[in-house]
Amino acid sequence: MRLVIAVLTLACAASAQEFDMVIANGRVMDPASGLDAVRHIGIRGGKIAAISAAISAAALRARTVLDAKGLVVAPGFIDLHSHGQTPENYRFKAMDGVTTALEMEVGVSPVSPWYAAREGKSLVNFGASSGHLPARMAVMHDSGALLPRDKAVERAATPEEQRETLALVRSGLEEGALGLGMGIAYVPLVSRAEILDLFRLAADKKTAVYVHMRNGGPVEPGVIDALQEVIADAAATGASLHVVHITSMGLRETPLCLEMIEGARRRGLDVTTEAYPYTAGMTDIGSAIFSEGWQARQGGITFGDLQWAATGERLTAASFARYRRQGGMVAIHSIPEDIVKLAIGNPLVMIASDGILENGKGHPRAAGCFTRVLGRYVREQRVLTLMEALRKMTLAPADRLGIHSKGRIAVGADADLAVFDAARVIDRATFEDPAQYAAGMVYVLVNGVPVVRNGSLVEGVAPGRGLRR
Repeated sequence: MRLVIAVLTLACAASAQEFDMVIANGRVMDPASGLDAVRHIGIRGGKIAAISAAISAAALRARTVLDAKGLVVAPGFIDLHSHGQTPENYRFKAMDGVTTALEMEVGVSPVSPWYAAREGKSLVNFGASSGHLPARMAVMHDSGALLPRDKAVERAATPEEQRETLALVRSGLEEGALGLGMGIAYVPLVSRAEILDLFRLAADKKTAVYVHMRNGGPVEPGVIDALQEVIADAAATGASLHVVHITSMGLRETPLCLEMIEGARRRGLDVTTEAYPYTAGMTDIGSAIFSEGWQARQGGITFGDLQWAATGERLTAASFARYRRQGGMVAIHSIPEDIVKLAIGNPLVMIASDGILENGKGHPRAAGCFTRVLGRYVREQRVLTLMEALRKMTLAPADRLGIHSKGRIAVGADADLAVFDAARVIDRATFEDPAQYAAGMVYVLVNGVPVVRNGSLVEGVAPGRGLRR
């Protein structure tokens, strides 16, 4: 169904039906249409039912009226890269303006039970890709949790294991997973032929590959070789490609990476990318990322550039060795600030958090990614306009997913909305204390139900729904 903006006039207001909710007097900003004006939004049945420039008492007839005077009303933010798929993480997402949190990089396997476990219980919308990593870990009996730790890392898969893994990924896509997730760097012995087979599968199913590339950094074979691999696979198969966290992979090579992606797009390839607004990444210290040569691959950083998430301590050679045997999350302070600004301001780059918190520990991007862009890079540093930032958080990821009922403010669209104070919206989470809610989100609606009201979480609601292909 084509989504259009309907403008109610006073002449038709008298015949308007009662809305479940009206958001009145807000500055409505919709990147899809370019609308940036004071409007009133009527919501009915979890959908946007009307958008009005002029309003009367009849048109305001609703069970609930939220006054958004002086506030921005935007589509709810869509996080394509959210590893935290728990009630704890969903609360921080809602306070950051995120109405849809998706696990697209690592993905999940099996798919149907993962969705079933969240239906009717989630504060925000959720969804996932069919993941190559979890499928491979299951087939090879790896002991890792989110990421491989041993058997899937230490040896190559046999031909039979490759077939079983591909079958699991295919099954997940057939069950409605939103794409194909792939973390090549975490299984370094996976062959280029295996990766090409996965791209062929994605092309056959007409879905995108969300990929953590094989290598990062400037030391060859590094990020340029890795980006050439996946662009070539996309060209050879016709699959769509989304490259995750371009800054933490590219480091100082990020400008060249973006040139390569732009060139591929000019020549008709469907290639997109994303970044988060921080100078540090985070991953499991027990993973293949920290195999021999990791310092060079991370741009020549030292042990002191690693920060143990559980305590906030900076590492030494001794503590690195101890924690690597144990496993756990570590922040990697390796991304130059000027590279962050360059990526955040580049029109090609979407915003995605790559975030996860567990019992209050993790990376601040899990709690403040989107508000950090709005506060630090839009309001304070003017790296990009507010409308452009909203496009990177809403319309662009919705279009990447091919989901046209989200990421826009239009009649018939899902009533996922972020209502915030542009003058004070900001992240508050830090590496030392990441479990701090963002500030400035006044109302957040998921499928027409407030999950944030007057700046605080609403208890006892679970309006989030699973998104499938």
